[in-house]
Amino acid sequence: MAGAAALRRAARSAVRKLSNAPAPSRTTVLPERLLSSQASPEHRPRPGVSASELGQYPPERIRNFSIIAHVDHGKSTLADRLLELTGTIQKGHGAQYLDKLQVEKERGITVKAQTATMFYKHTVENPESHGTDTSSYLLNLIDTPGHVDFSYEVSRSLAACQGALLVVDAAQGVQAQTIANFYLAFESNLSIIPVINKIDQPTADPDNVKAQLKRLFDIDPSEALLTSAKTGQGLSQVLPAVIERIPCPPGNCDSPVRMLLLDSYYDEYKGVICHVAIVDGAMRKGDKISSAATGRTYEVFDVGIMHPELTPTGVLYTGQVGYVITGMRSTKEARIGDTLHQAKTIVEPLPGFKPVRHMVFSGVYPADGSDFEALSHAIEKLTCNDASVSVTKETSTALGMGFRCGFLGLLHMDVFHQRLEQEYGAQVISTIPTVPYIFEYGDESKVQIENPAALNFNAGKRITACWEPTVIATIIIPSEYVGPVIMLCSERRGEQQEYTFIDANRALLKYRLPLREIIVDFYNELKSITSGYATFDYEDSEYQKSDLVKMDILLNGQPVDAMATIIHNQKAQKVGRELVDKLKKFIES
Repeated sequence: MAGAAALRRAARSAVRKLSNAPAPSRTTVLPERLLSSQASPEHRPRPGVSASELGQYPPERIRNFSIIAHVDHGKSTLADRLLELTGTIQKGHGAQYLDKLQVEKERGITVKAQTATMFYKHTVENPESHGTDTSSYLLNLIDTPGHVDFSYEVSRSLAACQGALLVVDAAQGVQAQTIANFYLAFESNLSIIPVINKIDQPTADPDNVKAQLKRLFDIDPSEALLTSAKTGQGLSQVLPAVIERIPCPPGNCDSPVRMLLLDSYYDEYKGVICHVAIVDGAMRKGDKISSAATGRTYEVFDVGIMHPELTPTGVLYTGQVGYVITGMRSTKEARIGDTLHQAKTIVEPLPGFKPVRHMVFSGVYPADGSDFEALSHAIEKLTCNDASVSVTKETSTALGMGFRCGFLGLLHMDVFHQRLEQEYGAQVISTIPTVPYIFEYGDESKVQIENPAALNFNAGKRITACWEPTVIATIIIPSEYVGPVIMLCSERRGEQQEYTFIDANRALLKYRLPLREIIVDFYNELKSITSGYATFDYEDSEYQKSDLVKMDILLNGQPVDAMATIIHNQKAQKVGRELVDKLKKFIES
């Protein structure tokens, strides 16, 4: 027994130290923005908006739009300036207002989509009276993340929009995630307004960026707006363009209420707060609504808009985006993509969101085995605010009770762990990230393996074939680095799909790569060989046949399930030796 306890301690120590090693991140390196979490007076909510005031905005005077961009192209700063222009927040607050999570402020990235309602007076010339007409509009801005790992957040945001501002850095030009986000919006049939930002920079070249937009997306250069969110230059043309170029939301004002559940988060005092987009009808405080997914009926206790914080209005009308509190106490009741509708009526459910495809799996265990219940409670609360994480309980002989979690990518996993620690005080150990594999046995049965420890080659069944997930990677680099990047992709078993030049100085490469080859250290090596100039993005592709083996790590002659991994046969020896060398440094002899 003493030997088993020592083995457990050694395994837990090894996994903890390996998991604490810096994980490769696929974000662009950004300056830290360490901001105070305390709201200053100018951040506080403005006086409430009455139901009668909200009723003055029929769908034709409503615009729902989002801002999409590559990481660090000024998306959050532009959102701040638009909130200031409309008087939604006071000027000079000096922070990305819609980036509310601590992890967003520390990393300088947007993780969670946020909504803010703005009121804006738009003036147009009237040719008949030779004067001007001024109308007031209700604008719903839905901020979105830029990183590929949070594309699920982007898809949820775009489902409530009819248009999007495509922000591109005037100096850096179109980048990998610019392309990915453009096609997300294009596939959603949104009206796209190109915004070339940061034109105040000395290296800005807006004419070149216009040419890139024309070449890659067939966007008319004359449609691009030139702005600087930092100085305010050109911002006065953004909201008029939103009103003139983006259509109003569709919907029937006289039908029973029907709304799309966009997001939800848990509040200790109010329960589950749901963000919704009203498609048909109107929802009022005191109404009875039902869930198309669960069939449960609720009473509307509170309803309102985000202006910019929770602002009760007592009603939401067709085309408007806001929040509703129904007394849901269980986080499992708020299913993202669900249709909420008037009780005792039969409605056609709205199209939901594409099912989440988890691409990276990792075991999450409490650093202290006695903290399992606290970790379980923290994960339950956090997954209400991040529906793109899958969670199942599992047991490890080395680490005890824990969870097997599925993520959209490595950064998504890293942010999830950081939020567990910052928001809930949980100290966790995570196992080596893996991807889902498919194995076929001699009897033609197939099984998907997400936890390598669950694969048993000696279970009496002969494995006849293996499949691994692949991705289509988009890499944009200066042309002088094409050779080393092609060599790197070849070493990672990549197949070239496309090789073109964006302009005279930059090349675009597309490769089909095994997902397993990019989740470990691919991005770090790519940044290293291109002196930090490469941008990288990927989209899921199909599974392909591969020669896979299970690699076990033995401590004192016994396998440690938390360290098991599945790997290509050609790389097993090399990766195994590197891992054992690390363990030798971590574990005292």
